[in-house]
Amino acid sequence: MIKKGFLSIGIFFLHLFSFLPLWLLFGISNVLYYLVYYIVKYRRKVVRKNLINSFPEKSLTEIIAIEKRFYRYLTDLMVEIVKMSSISKAEVLKRVKMKNFEQVEAYFQKGESALACSGHYGNWELGTLAAGLKLSVSPHVIYKPINNKIFEAWFNKLRTKFGNVFIPMRQTLREVIATKDKPTLFCFASDQSPMVIDVQHIIQFMHQPTSVLLGLEKIAKQTNRPVFYFDVTRVKRGYYEIDCVPLCLDPKAAEEHEITELFFKSLTKSIQKAPEYWLWSHNRWKGND
Repeated sequence: MIKKGFLSIGIFFLHLFSFLPLWLLFGISNVLYYLVYYIVKYRRKVVRKNLINSFPEKSLTEIIAIEKRFYRYLTDLMVEIVKMSSISKAEVLKRVKMKNFEQVEAYFQKGESALACSGHYGNWELGTLAAGLKLSVSPHVIYKPINNKIFEAWFNKLRTKFGNVFIPMRQTLREVIATKDKPTLFCFASDQSPMVIDVQHIIQFMHQPTSVLLGLEKIAKQTNRPVFYFDVTRVKRGYYEIDCVPLCLDPKAAEEHEITELFFKSLTKSIQKAPEYWLWSHNRWKGND
């Protein structure tokens, strides 16, 4: 009970903290970077290992340079997510520009549904908020629940403040069936790690054998809904662009695992373009040790 009380108080202060302007929050992020990287050394061994294995062609000096840029961005991402607690619709749309979204919107205007996929690249949380404001349908975002229920409730409150719907991963098919008679956009963060008992397919991703989720592909082939990749670019500090890129418009005609492979090829291109914006602190390849 005491732990829950402290957590609730902490969340309350994070909400107050969110009312600070982003330029000031970024100043705090500058301080947090030195604390997280040099003092706490948060997951530095995991990040270094992931980067070395993903970029075998790069020298240690180049790896450390990417590593430091990642941590600078990670603390920016932290304050940007906190800012979501009080951010307005106008500021979301100012900070996230959408490109080529008329392609997916055309399906909704015909009463049809679509699927979207992205990775933990850039501020995927802010991007989801922006997509919900831009599109005529509210995104149904598939997520993996976290263990701390108090923190999860707060986090999901931020995510759904403008009408987006968040669906626990294991309830995806049930929600697809429940919404089959209306246009929807189901969004998948398809670079998450499956539980060991759920591993069904392994691919080569960033030079490493990687177990992958097949939920996106299974839903796409069962429903024949077109699949789009949301390609995120960080334009400058606090500003993003999301390009809606067709990934597979006729899933039933796709070969087995083709959609999954296409997603990871697209994500690899995004990462290679600016590697510091992917979530390297996640122990994505722990089974490779």
